[in-house]
Amino acid sequence: MNIAPAGTVPAATALSPDQIAKTRKSAQDFEAMVLGEMLQPMFKTVDTSKGLFGGGQGEATWKPMMVEEMAKSIAKQGGLGIADAVMKEMLRMQEMKHD
Repeated sequence: MNIAPAGTVPAATALSPDQIAKTRKSAQDFEAMVLGEMLQPMFKTVDTSKGLFGGGQGEATWKPMMVEEMAKSIAKQGGLGIADAVMKEMLRMQEMKHD
């Protein structure tokens, strides 16, 4: 269920380009959050104690931030397509509000 590419929306929209951009960003942020939740368990299973950095408190502190940034990067590249579906629904809801 894909919508128009970034920067475009259906022709019959009453929303400003700024509102559409904010909606796209919110949908992409939501997808990044979902991806982050999916990636967390994967990184919990990796044994880094024998690695170059050896795990420890520093790694425990920084790993969640790394996973979050990876999720944002994946979402920005198109991710799973969740952002498109979420944005479509958000735009529909905003259009209903403006009617």
